[in-house]
Amino acid sequence: MYNYKLIIAYDGRRYAGWQIQPNATTIQAVVADAIQIITREKVKLIGSSRTDSEVHSLGQTANFRCSTLLDLLTTQRSLNGLLPSDIRIVDFSQVELSFHSQYDTKGKVYHYRLCCHPVLLPFDKGFAYHLRQPLNLEDMQQGASSFIGTHDFSSFANNANRGNAAQNPVRTLSRIDLVEENNGIIRLEFEGTGFLYKMVRNIVGTLIEIGKGKLSPTDIPHIIDARDRRQAPATAPGYGLWLIKVDY
Repeated sequence: MYNYKLIIAYDGRRYAGWQIQPNATTIQAVVADAIQIITREKVKLIGSSRTDSEVHSLGQTANFRCSTLLDLLTTQRSLNGLLPSDIRIVDFSQVELSFHSQYDTKGKVYHYRLCCHPVLLPFDKGFAYHLRQPLNLEDMQQGASSFIGTHDFSSFANNANRGNAAQNPVRTLSRIDLVEENNGIIRLEFEGTGFLYKMVRNIVGTLIEIGKGKLSPTDIPHIIDARDRRQAPATAPGYGLWLIKVDY
C-alpha cells in the first residue's frame, strides 16, 4: 500500500465546496474521479480543509492510499490533463503511510480579499468582495488584535459545523494582518492552528462593520465573551476567501 500527498489549487466559483455532496459538483469528487481513472482503484481522498462553496485555494492539501506504485511526475501531469482547467495539482508526492492530511495539520493560512474602490477590476470579479467604500483600516487592525491568542470562538462559528470541531470551539490565532494591494484591494491574512466552520468569514464580517464605523474595536472582546453567534455581524461572502497554505 502507498500513500500520496497532493497540493491542490482551485477556483471555487463553480463548485459546491470541497466535500463530496449528493447532487452537487465538488472539488473532492472531481479530483477523486480523476485519480480513479489513473489508478483504476476507488480511493478515499482526504482533504485538510472542507472549504465552502465559491472559496478558492492555492494550498489545499489532500492524501489518498492505493496499491499502485505511481510515477510522481507522470501522475501529476496526467491528473492535470484529466482535471478541468480551474483545478490544478501543483505538487504530487509520496509520503509515509501514517500521514493524514486532516489530522496531522499544525496550522493554516487563509487570506480574505476586500475591494474598497468604487470600481472592481474585471480580473478581481469573483475573487474579492466588492464593498465600494473606504474602510478605516487602523480601527480594523486594532479590532483584529483582540482575536489574537486562544479563545472560545463560538460567536464566530456557525452551528452547522461538522465533526468534533463543533464540540470544541476553542482555537488559537497567531496573526491577523491587513495588507494593502493595488486598486483598492485589502488583503486580510489569517494564521492559526485551526479554524471553525465559517470562522474566518464571520470575523471578516465583523471587521468590515468596524471599518464602516458601525462597531468599535473595543466591542470585540465583549462579542467573544458572549459565545453567541447572534452577537456578531453577518458572514462575509465565500468568494473572497482563499486557503493559502497548510502546515504539517
